Amino acid sequence: MSRSFLHVPAHKTLWRALCSAALVCGVALLGAAQAQADGDQATIKSHGYSFYGDLKYPADYTHFDYVNPDAPKGGEISFSSLGTFDSMNPYSRKGRGGVLSTMMYESLLGEGIGNESAPADVYGEYYGLLAHTVEYPESKDWVIFHMRPEARFSNGDPVTAHDVEFSHNLLLDQGLKSYGDAVRQRIPKVEVIDDHTIKFYFTEGISRRSLIEQVGFVPAWSKKWYEETGARLDESRLESSPGSGAYMVEDVDVNRRIVYKRNPEYWGRDLPFNVGRNNFDRIRVEYFGDENSAFEAFKSGEYTFRSEGNSRQWATAYDFPKVQDGYVVKEEITDGSPPQPTGFVFNLGREILQDKRLREAVALAFNFEWTNESLQYGLFKQRASFTQDSPVMATGAPEGAELAFLQSLGDVIAPELLTEDVRLPHISQAERLFDRRNARRAMKLLDDAGWAVGDDGMRRNVDGDPLGLTFLLNSSGSATLSAVVENFTSNLKGLGIDTKLEKVDSSQYTARRRDRDYDMIFDAYASFLGTGTGLAQRYGSEAASYSLFNPAGLASPMVDAIIDASLQAQTSEEEVAAMMSLDRALRHEFIMIPLWYNDVYWTAYYAQYSHPEQQPPYALGYLDFWWYDAAKAEKLHAAGVLR
Repeated sequence: MSRSFLHVPAHKTLWRALCSAALVCGVALLGAAQAQADGDQATIKSHGYSFYGDLKYPADYTHFDYVNPDAPKGGEISFSSLGTFDSMNPYSRKGRGGVLSTMMYESLLGEGIGNESAPADVYGEYYGLLAHTVEYPESKDWVIFHMRPEARFSNGDPVTAHDVEFSHNLLLDQGLKSYGDAVRQRIPKVEVIDDHTIKFYFTEGISRRSLIEQVGFVPAWSKKWYEETGARLDESRLESSPGSGAYMVEDVDVNRRIVYKRNPEYWGRDLPFNVGRNNFDRIRVEYFGDENSAFEAFKSGEYTFRSEGNSRQWATAYDFPKVQDGYVVKEEITDGSPPQPTGFVFNLGREILQDKRLREAVALAFNFEWTNESLQYGLFKQRASFTQDSPVMATGAPEGAELAFLQSLGDVIAPELLTEDVRLPHISQAERLFDRRNARRAMKLLDDAGWAVGDDGMRRNVDGDPLGLTFLLNSSGSATLSAVVENFTSNLKGLGIDTKLEKVDSSQYTARRRDRDYDMIFDAYASFLGTGTGLAQRYGSEAASYSLFNPAGLASPMVDAIIDASLQAQTSEEEVAAMMSLDRALRHEFIMIPLWYNDVYWTAYYAQYSHPEQQPPYALGYLDFWWYDAAKAEKLHAAGVLR
């Protein structure tokens, strides 16, 4: 997901800043910024930005600590994607965008390839890319970005402040409605001071959280190209506008592959931000219709890197000869990010699912313990939290700063939230799929909710209407996930719920997900470590009826109040208390059945790649800071392993 959409500021990032003593945003920038008189305020100028003012990397940094500054450039890396695509414009609601089709575009502040964090070893710190300097007052009422005059689009045209202004307005007018509505409320004015200086003004009386990084991550598109071609941001098209990034489109074969090539004339290749990064000459994406064909293609060498998500395959299928002979490396790499909150999401727009008793009864039909042991080889842990295993994960009953924060919000907080232990997933017996104890609990909840069992064993309400649920699933997903859902729906039928599992192709799935044409769906929210205005788009009522980032359609006054109050936090300690409260409240609202998580990346790749010995905690980075080893590759080719 692109940072350009408002949901991104709470990204995969380091927790250090949340747990350390807060620094007042001012001149205490570890020597990274200077302040000057600006009326009664100091104006801060810096090579980067963080809300509390602390930056790990000084102005004269030469490269990020985790990269290999001497990494060679060259070679190709390739990976797979399932399903189809019919557009290279991922910003439109129409069509299905190709993988990595945002990677050509840079922003004032920099990020990693595939929207991973860069740098990947810090939390909430952002460093200049198209901009060399960020300038703002202590009040953060506005921000000025001073841009690098040497920045160029791939066609040689300069990247100017006019392009950034145009891109900002294009997103407002033709981008996602939830994005435009949110940004207009917070950013009322943008001003081009000169060709390489742009100023954004922020609405008075609102939190300053996420505003500077929000405008800093707007992708820079060529105003000239859009005006000359008449293209729109909200249309599906295969033609891409020129970008200023390290990579550009080389070849597009619809539904088969996309090839990106490194721009040999890339303007920013020697910036400290990019040293040791963007190392491959080509990045190739191969498309497949299903998981099995994709895996067989990897074994044959049709593509060369695989991030495995299927537990059955990881446990049983990586014993083929190329692995045994050392030609393919099978490696587990620690993932320091909080896991994405995946689960079986309830569509709260359906009237019957607004009854929490019904949702709890449905959840009791899912047996994590049996699923993990029988279908997933015991490789997963059960997720409980929206920010699992992080310092802002709620535990037990609230106390101390968290309790004080919740009490300060008054009657909008559910009374039980103040005294009871945080919600945890139910426990099931691993020996049998249908846990009878949980089934009895579920049946009582259904009875209490007014869904009695009829003579035919089906649940009906007082009007005689049957209790039915439709579960939407992408048919191109893994066989293991399909088996998990099939067993879950089988248990639901055992409770008397008329459950239909609808497997549809990728294009139908995308369209129906956008329209929320489902009762339940396997989907995910974004984890969080800190506050930001993007939380309202993900979890708030503001855009609940249409936000693509809120698949449940959650609209909770309690959650809204917690998010709003969190934006006023002035220290990291206050922020931690607010984020614990948010996790606690989201678990209380019960918008999804939490599933599983893994704290390592399962990777397999042909032994022609290298990565830093000390992997950063918050990005796998195989496209970003891994590199191609020509000597290793030659051995593979000599052995006939790769063509």
